[in-house]
Amino acid sequence: MNDHLFIEKLNKIRLLLLDVDGVLTDGSIIYDDNGVQTKRFNVKDGLGLRLLMLAGIQVAIATGRSSKALQHRCRNLGITLVFDGLSTKRDVLNAIYEKTGIARNEIGFVGDDVMDIPLMISAGVSFAVSDAHESIISSADIVTCTKGGQGAVREVCEIILRARGAWDELIKRFL
Repeated sequence: MNDHLFIEKLNKIRLLLLDVDGVLTDGSIIYDDNGVQTKRFNVKDGLGLRLLMLAGIQVAIATGRSSKALQHRCRNLGITLVFDGLSTKRDVLNAIYEKTGIARNEIGFVGDDVMDIPLMISAGVSFAVSDAHESIISSADIVTCTKGGQGAVREVCEIILRARGAWDELIKRFL
């Protein structure tokens, strides 16, 4: 696909859908002595998501696990469309369409492991983090330079915003 057509695909994105473990986190799960689960999120990813939302692009989560840490992070970022505790991600795009009216070809998805394959092949634009499973990397339209949980989501946000010509305008807000 030529660059112009691919930029058109990026410009169609109205919603960015994210896996959590291995994408928003480095895939580590920490349990304390009381069995309380802790996740570590990257602040750069958070700012990237906020910038994306400022540009009018919605953000949603699709993950196989449920955790209070994720609930807190989503609340902090203003992400309200959360599909967690999923045994399969196959029907998430249909659920998003039912809730938002956003079609598959208007969704970007970021994944890292085999459970993400249905979304990788069905979303309008698919992104794999650099340390994703080989099946995800081979299914991706774009592979980040950065690993999951270490700024890969920020990289994806910048790719989308730059393709739309919105990056420079958003950065001016901080000057």
